[in-house]
Amino acid sequence: MTSAAADDDDRRHRGGPVLMSPEDAAAQVRDGDVLAVGGSGGGLLEPGALLKALGERFVRTASPHGLTLLHATGIGDRKGSGMDHLAHHGMHARVVGGNWGNAPGMCELAVAGEFEAYNFPQGVVSQMFREVAAGRPGVITHVGLGTFCDPRRQGGRLNDRTPAELVELVSLAGREWLFYKAVPPSVCFIRGTAADEDGNISFEHEGARLENLAIAQATRNSGGLVIAQVKRYVQRGAIDPKLVLVPGICVDIVVVVPEQRQMDSAEFNPALSGQTRVVLSSLDPLPFDERKIVARRAVQEIRDADVVNLGVGIADGVAAVAAEQGWIDRFTCTIEQGLIGGVPSRGIDFGTSTNPQAMIDAPSQFDFYDGGGIDIAFLGFAQVDRHGNVNVSKFGNKLIGLGGFANISQNARTVVFCGTFTSGGLDARPGDGALAITQEGRHRKFVPEVEQISFAASESLKRGQRVLYVTERAVFRLTSAGLTLCEVAPGVDADADIRSLMAWELEVAADLRPMDARILRPDPLPDDWRSLTTQ
Repeated sequence: MTSAAADDDDRRHRGGPVLMSPEDAAAQVRDGDVLAVGGSGGGLLEPGALLKALGERFVRTASPHGLTLLHATGIGDRKGSGMDHLAHHGMHARVVGGNWGNAPGMCELAVAGEFEAYNFPQGVVSQMFREVAAGRPGVITHVGLGTFCDPRRQGGRLNDRTPAELVELVSLAGREWLFYKAVPPSVCFIRGTAADEDGNISFEHEGARLENLAIAQATRNSGGLVIAQVKRYVQRGAIDPKLVLVPGICVDIVVVVPEQRQMDSAEFNPALSGQTRVVLSSLDPLPFDERKIVARRAVQEIRDADVVNLGVGIADGVAAVAAEQGWIDRFTCTIEQGLIGGVPSRGIDFGTSTNPQAMIDAPSQFDFYDGGGIDIAFLGFAQVDRHGNVNVSKFGNKLIGLGGFANISQNARTVVFCGTFTSGGLDARPGDGALAITQEGRHRKFVPEVEQISFAASESLKRGQRVLYVTERAVFRLTSAGLTLCEVAPGVDADADIRSLMAWELEVAADLRPMDARILRPDPLPDDWRSLTTQ
């Protein structure tokens, strides 16, 4: 865009930020706009009033239509909030999301081919906002090579309607890279705690920082309109400048929502935003079931002083077990929303941490991840195949999306995939040092070929990663021969309970051994936790 064209199309409020209602702010979104939305699951920094007002406007007027949506992570509560406020036929031309699973209505439209739909790694979308802000053409990264984001596979496309045009394979410095093309926003919705009369936005009551600064800068520098939802409006100069994350020079419209909650599950929890610290032993322990057995076996892989990443789902139980045992201070948990330290929240509240040590911008967290800053990562899985490939993103008509999975699984030194062996009704009861499988799950998660490659085993072997797959009944590792069985839980028959449920000839390690029986008893684990795997 030339400077003259940029001036003609500049939508910014030159006289400073304007106060508007959610409805009036939503009315500023035009047909064909590229709308960037900040926020994360469970209501974390979700500009919910703006999304709701925009969705209601479309229902009333069929406008705006032809939108392109950009969001880095899953936004919503899986029950109709977040991006599902915008889940309407005919509203969108294209959606680029880092994660989709928190908005099942949008997922349904994407799978049905209602609009062009892409799923890129969360870190790529997060960093893309920063690249757009700096006037660069997109993100060049190794993240996604060999996965469904690779243009030699699906190029991140989620349906047949979507053209293969936003990801290219390029060669630089003798290496292959993926080039994700920039999508500059023309309007954005972000959220903070307070705004002053100059539009400076603070985040002191929020549980993360996410991409809000990068989104605002990208939109502002693209000549677009920055709309910020906040809980409080205060006098000029009332906000400590050290608390300002988004400066007023990047903000055009402020929407005050006094009833704004910190999270969907809590109006305000100061332990999530750093105002206080709670006693971690007060957190609810995990029930003693198959999921806890997976977490107990997984936690054995952590070494003192490790930098750890925990994924959402069964993997987030690792921190709960460590806190229950009093081990949480021996290593540092991190999550992709920019949280460092503390105990990551579980379930729909994933994205926050209790007692965090630091909160940094999400693009910077992904820089740390992509460069190899994680010692060990614990991630879930929906499918694992005979090669060791993992699918977490799409299976059948169920769309979840990658989130930060690709950035994390591709770059951690050690990756531990955590999950039950089967799902859908599994009843596996631990006790007295053995596991009793009283009912098998209906769905087999270990399959000959995954439906979509979220983690590419062949690329991992090239990188020399250490990769384990931990279930309640067995542990597998990635070898040049593919998925290889290396541990079996006491009480489990390797042939009847494992190999018979796999539709291929499973590789078995020469040093096959039993899982430690102590994790199958309800008693606290001994303090010599690092040596458990050798006893």
